[in-house]
Amino acid sequence: MAHLDRPFDYLVPADLDEAARPGVRVKVRFAGQLVDGWLLARADASEHPRLAYLEKVVSPEPVLAPEIAELARAVADRYAGSLADVLRLAVPPRHARVEKEPAAATEPATSEAATGEPVDPRGWRDYPAGPAYLRALTAGRLPRAVWSALAGEDWAARYADAVAATVAGGRGAVVVVSDARDLDRLDAALSAVLGPGRHACLSAALGPARRYRAFLAARRGEVPVVIGTRAAMFAPVARLGLVAIWDDGDDLHAEPRAPYPHAREVLLTRAQLAGAAALVGGYARTAEAQLLVETRWAHEVVADRATVRARTPAIAPAGDDPQLARDPGAATARLPSLAWTAAREALRRDAPVLVQVPRRGYLPAVSCADCRTPARCPHCAGPLALRSADAPPACRWCGRVVAAYACPECGGRRLRAAVTGARRTAEELGRAFPGVPVRTSGREEVLAAVPGGAGLVIATPGAEPVADGGYGAVLLLDSWALLTRADLRAGEEALRRWLAAAALARPGPAGGRVVVVADGALAPVQALLRWDAAWFAARELAERRELGFPPAVKMASVTGAADAVADLLAAAELPAGAELLGPVPADDDRERMLVRVPRARAAALAGSLHAAAGTRSARKAADPVRLQIDPLSLF
Repeated sequence: MAHLDRPFDYLVPADLDEAARPGVRVKVRFAGQLVDGWLLARADASEHPRLAYLEKVVSPEPVLAPEIAELARAVADRYAGSLADVLRLAVPPRHARVEKEPAAATEPATSEAATGEPVDPRGWRDYPAGPAYLRALTAGRLPRAVWSALAGEDWAARYADAVAATVAGGRGAVVVVSDARDLDRLDAALSAVLGPGRHACLSAALGPARRYRAFLAARRGEVPVVIGTRAAMFAPVARLGLVAIWDDGDDLHAEPRAPYPHAREVLLTRAQLAGAAALVGGYARTAEAQLLVETRWAHEVVADRATVRARTPAIAPAGDDPQLARDPGAATARLPSLAWTAAREALRRDAPVLVQVPRRGYLPAVSCADCRTPARCPHCAGPLALRSADAPPACRWCGRVVAAYACPECGGRRLRAAVTGARRTAEELGRAFPGVPVRTSGREEVLAAVPGGAGLVIATPGAEPVADGGYGAVLLLDSWALLTRADLRAGEEALRRWLAAAALARPGPAGGRVVVVADGALAPVQALLRWDAAWFAARELAERRELGFPPAVKMASVTGAADAVADLLAAAELPAGAELLGPVPADDDRERMLVRVPRARAAALAGSLHAAAGTRSARKAADPVRLQIDPLSLF
């Protein structure tokens, strides 16, 4: 609870003196109950006259490193949370059998691997500042970079180069990626560069035993490098020299549990506290990464325009004026003639074609065929969908089948597609290109790779497989589904997903083509056409600065029952200049208030909200309130 977010003193009995080391798990009596705790430090005396004794040392393994305890405190303060909540994220649950396994009897991994020899910079030579960045890592300096990857770049190999340069300088590294597929690619790249057994993979998907085994390997100094999903952002690594994150705009980097930290911010905090280098990379660039460049906290690592043009596929929009003059139906067609032509030519050259569709399923939304009224469930008013060509309409919210649907406006019983999903797209393209193999990659089955021959791959964003030799054509459909979302980051997210898919195409000189079904005058489309994520990020940051949105300012979201939200804000001593925005409706009959302050008052805002939460918990307020600092979604 927030009002108990502080250390407590206990006496250590003589029989536990040897085992009670800082960092171990303990059991203590608190408010009459036996509860779990962490031993943070030992002291000779306490200012409190009467103390209880430790009940038990759960394990003599010091799993909480001092630097991770310091980091957890800083993260808790930044996100208006409690130390206990952050430690729950930082240290995986104990697995007694794994803990009893013999530790590897080796020298500290970082000093053992230190060679001081420079890493081959060939992979970074397309970026003028790349080789210098690697040399600085090997020399033990603290370079901080925001890297914009070229199309077709083997990003995992480039990260492996940076990690190898850090290890050659006698230091360790932590690298965070968004999902298991990216983790597998980075795992293979690091194994090729460092050799087997030189790094550990941390992911919640590993299972309790494997995850705890990897955690202990890092904590005991058996490996100099830890990679993983956001579970790895707190990984204990000796002599930390580099923190890195790939594709920091992916929402999977945001922790869904309190206090809701973002992996990018945790890693940058680690770099600041530990004096480590940093690398923030991706095909796209977030406004947060752009802010690092503009404040000179980091320097950008980008290729020159000649190299960008040579490596980028030929990209064309299907909705600009010249294309509309040739094909008037392109304004309304889901797959205009330009896209058909690109796909047909790629298949003729025996090259695969990638089709990105934002929505999964068959027909995720339908409407009345006569009056176009959206079809909704008569029981809960949820949207109706078709799961296959022969299936009756069913509600996406309550799951009820509505076989005898009749439109409440006109009485019509025929339905038409309002939104087309990936499976329906695969069905339509399979009929259009008979004899061509069609594969789908999405939530049900995510493909890692596909052969390089002629074939159609229909994928949802984030599930695009790598093709051997690259795709001959990439078609980006239904752009409106990404661009029209009621979200501050809609344009940024659309560009991120488009660049990730377009990066899988062959270079333009090798015949690679990308067609985006969107108006070429839109800023995200312009950034895609020029492969200039930095320009779009700078434009996005300037607009947010003018409008007063993160990351140009700090914003807190306070969500809960109306009375509870009002109670917390009344108890909070908000910093001077704080603006209250709202309330607006939230889910489950709750409401949300936003609090906005300048970036210089971010710590004061988090502290005041945490103190107010402590006041409410001390008097046992019934209704909970959720606090989020800089939430991904503001609306």
